[in-house]
Amino acid sequence: MSAQPFDYRLDGIYRQRQEGSFMQRVKLPAGVISAEQARAVADVSLRFGHGTIHLTTRGSIEIHWLKESDLPEVKRALSKVGLTTRGACGGAVRGITCSSQGAAGFPALETMARRLQRHFAGNPRFERLPKKFKIGVEADNAGRRHLIQDVGLVFAGNDTEGSRFDMYLGGGLGREPQAGFLFETAVNEKRIIPLIEAVARVYAVHTPPGKRVKHLVREIGEAEFRRRVSMEPSFAEELPAIAGLPETLAPAAGNRRIEVCFFGGFLSALQLKELADFADELADGVLMATANQDIALHISSASDFAGASSALRQAGFELGGTTFRICPGSHLCRVGLSPTSDIAGTIIDAMGPAAKALTWAFSGCHNSCAQPQLADAGIVSSTLVKDEQGERSPRFDLYRLGDQGLGGVVAPSLTLDELCSKVREIG
Repeated sequence: MSAQPFDYRLDGIYRQRQEGSFMQRVKLPAGVISAEQARAVADVSLRFGHGTIHLTTRGSIEIHWLKESDLPEVKRALSKVGLTTRGACGGAVRGITCSSQGAAGFPALETMARRLQRHFAGNPRFERLPKKFKIGVEADNAGRRHLIQDVGLVFAGNDTEGSRFDMYLGGGLGREPQAGFLFETAVNEKRIIPLIEAVARVYAVHTPPGKRVKHLVREIGEAEFRRRVSMEPSFAEELPAIAGLPETLAPAAGNRRIEVCFFGGFLSALQLKELADFADELADGVLMATANQDIALHISSASDFAGASSALRQAGFELGGTTFRICPGSHLCRVGLSPTSDIAGTIIDAMGPAAKALTWAFSGCHNSCAQPQLADAGIVSSTLVKDEQGERSPRFDLYRLGDQGLGGVVAPSLTLDELCSKVREIG
C-alpha cells in the first residue's frame, strides 16, 4: 500500500506496539451508535481482528489487531453503515465527545455533535492541523470535561433563536495539563461552527507542529488569542438555521438508563452483538459508548426496566461497580509505559470501601488518555526506572481532584508497592 503513516492517522489508524498490527478508531458523535452499526463493528473485529472491541473515554470505538492489507476493506465495511473514521487520529478535528448522555437535554447535545462531525470530519480545511483538535459538548459543568477540550461547549438553554452554549477554549491534558478558559457565554447555535472555524484557523497558522491550542494560549496570552480569533472573517458569521426532522438517534434521556460496565473498556465482539440485540428489543435500536468506557442503553417506556436489568445480568453483563477508566497501556500502545489492566487489578485489590466509592482513572503515559485529572483519584505511569539488575519498572504519579479545575499530583514517582499503600490509606 502506498499510504504513509501520517495518512493512516487521518483515517483513524495507529500502529500497535505489536509489529504488523494496527488499530482502527471509529468516531461516534456524542458516543451514539445504532444497533446495526454496532453489529458492523463487531463483524469487522471478528473478520479482521481478534474479536475484541475497546471503548475510549471520548465515546469512540477501537478495533485492534488489524493487518495492513485489510485496512481498505475495514474502512469500506464501516462506511457501508454510515460510520466514519476520518480524523479519529492525527492532526484533525477528533470525535465529538459528550459525557452527558443521561441528561434531560441530551437531544440538543447529540444534534450539535452530529452537525459538528458532519462539518469537520474529512473537511480538508481542518486536516493536517499542528496536532489533534478536540471538541466536547456537555449538559453542564459538573463533570469538568469541558475544561480539557480545545473547544468545550456547555449547554446554556434554548430561546426563540435555538440552542445556546457557553464556549470554553484552550483546555487539554498531557504533560502540561491546562484547564480551558471561558471564551464567550450563551453563544447561539448558528455561530458555533463559524466560531470554531475561527479558532482552528488561528491555531493552524500560529502554532508549531506537535502543539495544541493550549500551548498557543499559554504563549501569547488569553487577550491576544481573543484578538486574533476576533480578526478572523468567520468570527461574527451566523449560519442559516437548520430546519428539518430531528437528527438524534438516542431515545429520550431520563432515569430509565442502564450502564453495562466493562473493565478498561474492553469487550468481545460477540458481547457487542448481544448488546445490539438487547438495544433492538429494549432501547429503540440505539446504544451509547460512554465517557467511562461502558455501554449505556436508554430503556424505552414500553419496556420493563426491571426486567431489562435482570435479563442483562442473566446474560452475564455487569451493571454498576467501581468506575475505573483505563487506557490500553503497554499491552497495545507504542508509548505505554506500564501494563495498565494488570496493574489496575492490583490496585483494586488494595482498595477499601472508601476507595471503591471513588471514581478512578489510570493512564499508561503522560498523554492521559484515561483522563486521570478528572477522576476522584487518578494515576499516571510517569517514567521507567532501572534497578541494580538493569530491569526497568514503572513509577506512578497519584492525582486527586479538588473542588474546582483539574486534579493535581499529590504523590509523585511512586513504586507499585508505594502506590498500593497510598490506596490503602484512602480506606
